[in-house]
Amino acid sequence: MFFTCTAESHEHCSHAGERIPVRGTRGGSGEPARGQIGATAAGSGAVSAKGKRGRHFHVDFHCHFQNNEVSAKAAPLEPFKKEPSIVYANQLTREVNVRQMKERGPKLSDIATRLRDMDRMRIDVQAVSPSPSQYYYYADPDFGLALARDINDRIAEIAAAHPSRFVGMGTVPLQDAKLAVKELERCVKKLGMRGVEIGTNVNGIDLADKRLGLDRFFAKAQELGVVIFLHPMGFTHADRMTDYYFNNIIGNPLESTLAVSHLIFGGVLDRYPRLKFCVAHAGGYLAHYHARMDHGWKVRPDARTTVRKKPSFYLKKFFFDTITFDAGLLESLLGRYGAKQVLMGSDYPFDMGEDDPVRLVESVTGLSAEERNLILGGNAARLLKIRRPRS
Repeated sequence: MFFTCTAESHEHCSHAGERIPVRGTRGGSGEPARGQIGATAAGSGAVSAKGKRGRHFHVDFHCHFQNNEVSAKAAPLEPFKKEPSIVYANQLTREVNVRQMKERGPKLSDIATRLRDMDRMRIDVQAVSPSPSQYYYYADPDFGLALARDINDRIAEIAAAHPSRFVGMGTVPLQDAKLAVKELERCVKKLGMRGVEIGTNVNGIDLADKRLGLDRFFAKAQELGVVIFLHPMGFTHADRMTDYYFNNIIGNPLESTLAVSHLIFGGVLDRYPRLKFCVAHAGGYLAHYHARMDHGWKVRPDARTTVRKKPSFYLKKFFFDTITFDAGLLESLLGRYGAKQVLMGSDYPFDMGEDDPVRLVESVTGLSAEERNLILGGNAARLLKIRRPRS
């Protein structure tokens, strides 16, 4: 999930300028120095992940990194006036978020802390994606591209410095489809990233909306064969969700549900059937209310103006992370979409994340050893091109 700073605290970038340690924590002198970006981060070769003590390795697909130097550059944009998670929040929520940033902020940006937490959580590899507060879709397109490039370069450096522990997921300026395609190609072909994380909307406009012209972006993602990680940043029209942290507790899964529904009903999956989407937070409400979508598509001509098949057909093409907080709900997700479509995730390091994602997967009854290992790391290895360790 997310926590962010407020206008009152003005600490959105308080850690800016801090140099983030990369070396000396793992991997020894054989790992590349900071700044060596390229094939070692992923490039044309695959990262090798070796499980400990003979067990199958564990890959955390859903975890975030915040670039504090980029936050400082973006400060003149006044993000606290634009991010739904801050705009639609009461004063108590803003105060709690400020306190959490002070307490958990180092986990977002300090690699030594992250590696210790990974060992504690039994995580071998993290797929590191940007903090959702750093999409910056509201920036001028050229400035948005510059910010995205800085974010992506830093994540690539981290992956290059610790190739056995991290793979990178980038960000692109979706406010300009042409620039988004350009940065996507750079992420994959130059920085060796395995995919990109995108928001569930662009400044309140849905991803399938023709005004955004994102078909060229989807076409390029399909051509490159990379995964798109769909992650919300609060619900954009949340006037009734300002109290009780509802814009996260209810708003985030609602945003994901709405975004995926627009992708399906808007025909994006018909036009680009080989797209690989993974939806954060177990896909929101999609796993538990899909039948109503199918029924509406069947009985209402206004619900099938574009899409060719019933919505559940397309839903089965999506991947979902495991962040359900309940073994029964995770079992329901698996029962609906199958073990091959579910990836372990923690939402590290946020308080609305799952602190022990391995235990959650292990607590689901009825899974075969093969299914469990697919969820714990096998599926992510396939999507992210991580070379599996030999048993």
